[in-house]
Amino acid sequence: MAMSSLRCLTCAVTLAIANLPAVAGKGFLVDNTGEDYQALKKDLQTAMEEVLGCGGDRIRQERLTEIENDILPMWRTMPSNAHGRLDWRSLRYVAHRYFMQQSSLLIKGLEPSRALGESEVGAAQILSQQVPEHVDIMLGGHHAEKGYSLDEAVSFLAALEQLIFDSETHLLEKVYVTQGVQQQHSIGKQQIRQLLEAYLVHWMMGTDEEGIRILLGNRTILEENFPHWDDLKGFIDGRVRSLDFERAQSPKAGFGKALMDGRYSFDDTHEVVGGITRTFQHYWESECASMKHQLVEMDRDGNGRVSLSDFYGTGMDQDWRFGESEDYLRQLGVLDETSPWRGKQVIIPNYLQAASNCIVSTSHYLVCCMNECEGLLGEIEVQIGKPTASPEQILDIVANLSSSSSQDDAPPNLDNGLAAQLRSVAESHGGQVPIHGRLFAQWLHYAFPRECPFPHKAGSFAAHTLTPTEFGQEYFATKEEMTRHADSKSATEGDEDFMTQWSAEEELFADYSGHLVAPWEHRSSGMLFSLFSLIAIGGLAAYGVLGRAKTSPFDFGSWGGVERKAVSMGLSCKPHMV
Repeated sequence: MAMSSLRCLTCAVTLAIANLPAVAGKGFLVDNTGEDYQALKKDLQTAMEEVLGCGGDRIRQERLTEIENDILPMWRTMPSNAHGRLDWRSLRYVAHRYFMQQSSLLIKGLEPSRALGESEVGAAQILSQQVPEHVDIMLGGHHAEKGYSLDEAVSFLAALEQLIFDSETHLLEKVYVTQGVQQQHSIGKQQIRQLLEAYLVHWMMGTDEEGIRILLGNRTILEENFPHWDDLKGFIDGRVRSLDFERAQSPKAGFGKALMDGRYSFDDTHEVVGGITRTFQHYWESECASMKHQLVEMDRDGNGRVSLSDFYGTGMDQDWRFGESEDYLRQLGVLDETSPWRGKQVIIPNYLQAASNCIVSTSHYLVCCMNECEGLLGEIEVQIGKPTASPEQILDIVANLSSSSSQDDAPPNLDNGLAAQLRSVAESHGGQVPIHGRLFAQWLHYAFPRECPFPHKAGSFAAHTLTPTEFGQEYFATKEEMTRHADSKSATEGDEDFMTQWSAEEELFADYSGHLVAPWEHRSSGMLFSLFSLIAIGGLAAYGVLGRAKTSPFDFGSWGGVERKAVSMGLSCKPHMV
């Protein structure tokens, strides 16, 4: 093999860039263009049937109970309708956060940052817009109108989990074929390890068929070039041991001999594969933590940002990680370009969550770094227990929280304008802060700038889930680009406001109808009293009762001024004639 090809392979393996699934077929993880709608409808129906026990094995009740317990703290804070149910937008938000919390799976189509009206083909659009129709049919009712109950939400989440689990079957079948193993035959411990190692290479390498062939055909290249291969083998062994333990604890009828002989069926291998998907992020988290540590060391101001010059300087001198092109960073929503003093900055939590750092990528989900903000928001949800809270209640809670990057577990500094900013958010909502909205998420980012991503407006970055391969050849910065930025140090002098990126546009991730009061409503009676006083005094002044206009406390000059003032306040009124 030519050296240039070997260098390309080594780069691809070292960066661990996962692409789209290698072979087209039916199912959730396949982009069949025009067939997506019907394919997903069929697959979701199959998954729902497994959850509800309609044919085949029913999802065990224990799993449904686990899902309910996981989402219950969040569910209690979600704004519900008069029937105690959630609309589709709210359920979609719950689903997105559930999968991020449990496995750091970013399922395309469920992200709050995706605009519901985006004109985009594929299953991502189906999940974001058309799934309610399918779920409604399968749950048997008009849920689009009356909403979804907790039990129905649990069933939906279990069905999505089952969709992901079922989708892995195709790739595993392919691995069995390439390894020359018959699916109907049981295999021993050594053979299941070999199959799982091959599966992991296929799963992480995606469509790079040539690279997969070389890696699996030459053990030396695999062990020397695939990142952390020895650790990955240990991870696989751990998943097999977990399966052995579960089988011993809950033996199934007819499988006693296989258990005693240490034999594994295709279904057993599939079970291990499902565990890999669910737990892989927790295994890979050490890499994410290492990357965050390097970025935090470059964050001189503690504002969760790294200057682009420092970012590229490190990319050139120390680590291959920090090499995305400026345009790619911008498209991912990672750059803060609002500061005239500090120049272009990489937002640490946004970068860690970016698709370029998701270690596994399929066409419909990514396995990304853990979103640490979920833990912080979860603690707030547990203590608030409702959709809104007063600024003081939130400040009291946050003052007792600490983040992984805080020194000596110190709470965030709320005296630098953050408390006033939170109160201004509450003022725009009648005195309460909706905790499932963009403004509160934005506030959390500034309270915990290294853990909570900055929430961009929905639809701002259509490419935010594009992997490097999907973005194109320009995803990596050239040496000239890195050098140019690394040599242009930005000024950091001056006491500049650290919230230069703050924007006042609110976007609620759930339906808060009936849960929020307009800013003027809670003081409407006082406004009416003042208005009537204004009218009365103005009218008297107009007829000389209070003397000339300049002696009136309301110096509008004439009744016409008073009327214009009332109209400007959205009211229409005329003076009483006496």
